[in-house]
Amino acid sequence: MKNALMFFLPAMVMIFNSISGQNLTPTEIVRIADEKFNGEKSGYSVMAMTIVRPSWERTVEFRSWSLGTDYALTLITAPAREKGQSFLKRSNEMWSWNPSINRLIKLPPSMMSQGWMGSDYTNDDILRESSAVNDYTHQLEGEESVGDRACYKIKLEAKPDAGIIWGQQVWWIDKKDYIIMKAELFDEDGYLERTEIASDLKVFDGRLVPSVIELIPAEKEGNRTIVKISEMKFNIEVEESFFSQQNMKSIR
Repeated sequence: MKNALMFFLPAMVMIFNSISGQNLTPTEIVRIADEKFNGEKSGYSVMAMTIVRPSWERTVEFRSWSLGTDYALTLITAPAREKGQSFLKRSNEMWSWNPSINRLIKLPPSMMSQGWMGSDYTNDDILRESSAVNDYTHQLEGEESVGDRACYKIKLEAKPDAGIIWGQQVWWIDKKDYIIMKAELFDEDGYLERTEIASDLKVFDGRLVPSVIELIPAEKEGNRTIVKISEMKFNIEVEESFFSQQNMKSIR
């Protein structure tokens, strides 16, 4: 997830180790971190998302496939009442499929900022509509530690013509393993909307990445969304034809 999702979501150990001593630009650092979590070409993940509210909480389980930044497919596998729902992105077009009512809905751009499955993540986070590399400029703000990890602190400023949800982001990227350890996301007016914190680093498919990402809204006390990753694969064999309306209705 892009974000969980944002983050959520979404990065060749030998390659990263070989370039770690070079003088990288902020954009190159962001690109490496983004690709490490999402895969350079494609990716697959299995996740459980727990939505926490002051008076209740619930967990949604799902699987996701992606190909570059233009194709994404997410399938809900639990709970039972939502099992089989799927979400598809092909270039700039996005759909949702609900098998219980046999209905396919095209999602307009205005829905990208809405919460996905009632969580604090947005449709944009899950379907990766925006690109942290291509839709932002990048500036190194210094270095800070997150926990026991020394990080680059990089400011991402939305390009004027990007037309995306977050006007600004700040990422703390681990200097050794290029892991996004923390992120702050701001709206177009510069107000902090949410903070994402990564933890419990594990090796999936040969890569050290966070297995837990916690999203904390800035102005909703007691609200949070926690994503736990149980499986990740990178640069899988998947074709564009996999990301079709027909497949989103039949995939299991």
